[in-house]
Amino acid sequence: MSYIFHRNLQNDYPQAVRGDGPYLIDSRGKKYIDACCGAAVSCLGHHNQYVIDAVKSQLDKLPYAHTGFFTTEVAEQLAALLVGRAHRALHKVYFSSGGSEAIETALKMARQYFVAIGQPQREYFISRRQSYHGNTIAALSVGGHFARRQVYAPILNRSHHISPCYAYRGRNDDETEQQYGLRVADELEQAIHALGDQRVIAFVAETIVGSTLGAAPATAGYFSRIREICDRHGVLLIMDEIMCGMGRSGRHFAFEDEGITPDLVAIAKGLGGGYQAIAATMATQKIFDAISADGGNFQHGHTYIGHPSSAAAALATQRYIDDNNLLENVRARGAQLFDALKQRFADHPQVGDIRGRGLFLGVELVQDRATKTPFAADSNLDVALKKIGMDNGIMIYPDAGTLDGKRGHHILLAPPFIIQSSHIDEIVDKLDATIHSAIAHISP
Repeated sequence: MSYIFHRNLQNDYPQAVRGDGPYLIDSRGKKYIDACCGAAVSCLGHHNQYVIDAVKSQLDKLPYAHTGFFTTEVAEQLAALLVGRAHRALHKVYFSSGGSEAIETALKMARQYFVAIGQPQREYFISRRQSYHGNTIAALSVGGHFARRQVYAPILNRSHHISPCYAYRGRNDDETEQQYGLRVADELEQAIHALGDQRVIAFVAETIVGSTLGAAPATAGYFSRIREICDRHGVLLIMDEIMCGMGRSGRHFAFEDEGITPDLVAIAKGLGGGYQAIAATMATQKIFDAISADGGNFQHGHTYIGHPSSAAAALATQRYIDDNNLLENVRARGAQLFDALKQRFADHPQVGDIRGRGLFLGVELVQDRATKTPFAADSNLDVALKKIGMDNGIMIYPDAGTLDGKRGHHILLAPPFIIQSSHIDEIVDKLDATIHSAIAHISP
């Protein structure tokens, strides 16, 4: 009998007891290749001794110091590393314990910035349908994941959503991908006008949409147009790179490939690789200066922000990535996995789309490939995929509601940065078997 209030109260979870590179091992000795890093977290796999030793060393020096009283050397070093990676375009770092907190921080920081510069009438955030930004009330409010919002809808904050940049479903036959991207980007300007030109605080977007759309990148030029619209109306741009950042896309920041810089960016998951709980919100100098000049007190905080052992884990994780050229491996293995998926499922009647960047890839499943007809909303295909995947010794991240929050299914793949060619073969083989069995399981 378990006394844990589990996420799914119907599941009988195996007990993880050990990690071995890209594998987790349960109490029965069964190995699972982690093809999703849990939720794009365990970027260095499950037993990196360099990071473990760094955490142990920090605990020997100093387990904890409250940031209301002290800073620490390890947190300062981590902040400096992150700012350097952003080429000082993002100049300050606010640490927290998880992605939802990082988004919450960004929302509050953006609001306080406008109060500080004398624009307190700005009160609205705009984001996109089929997005996910976290599970606090504020983060869930700006998110556009129908299923995760539904039960809490009466207590969520006001939210305003425009279309996602989701070319597989949204592009018209007479449009190029670029024309499509610019069309849906222009919805932001329409929304700003509708709410009032001086009423919008920020636009919030995942650079590559993770759990809700299955690693869907924007079309070329989309974020450049978004940046132009934000600048024209004095609206801040908040990028959510909780899943897709910190090397997952093959770059330290996924926005590097978009040719823009946000005003605020939220990072987590791969920042500390799961070795400790840590996240961060990075801000431009103008935001920091405005809040600093207006009394110098950011009205926000959590007990465990800047935790020394968490900072040590993140610093070691990021140094290990650099010292071992793992971003190069992400790009190489990501291209290899993408090609292997394309080849294996080239003629599969239920694989509609394969997309993504780096080691952040999505496979969208459909009932009919030619018409893109989704499986029934009540088919529970995502549940079958996860269970059968575990039976087959592979961890994948399936989700439902890809199309509109109710219909549609996809599988998110986000394996560790350390994988090699042999792991690609194992992932594709086990994924193929899992998809085949899951579809057979739900079919009448």
